[in-house]
Amino acid sequence: MFRPKFPEASTLPSAHVISTSVPAVQHGHAPACSCQHTAPASAPARRVVPGFSAGTVAAVVTVGIVLTALLAAVAVTAISVAVAAVVMRSLLSSQRRR
Repeated sequence: MFRPKFPEASTLPSAHVISTSVPAVQHGHAPACSCQHTAPASAPARRVVPGFSAGTVAAVVTVGIVLTALLAAVAVTAISVAVAAVVMRSLLSSQRRR
């Protein structure tokens, strides 16, 4: 759905120039072509674009949101444990002084 549609490149026929100066040599296999081939016109190179579907994008966004929420939960928990430790230390140290 989100992949671009490229038009099919038309195939250009290659031009053959027949050379009569080279005699055909008989071998046990079929003779090779004695004509000279010219290089066909170079077609523009097409870039391969990786396909991302809507489902893939939605999954990546969902995983990112979940991981961010978990990181925030861990940070809040760590801060609350640190505050609780400071309060407990303060209470215990004041009780030992008495």
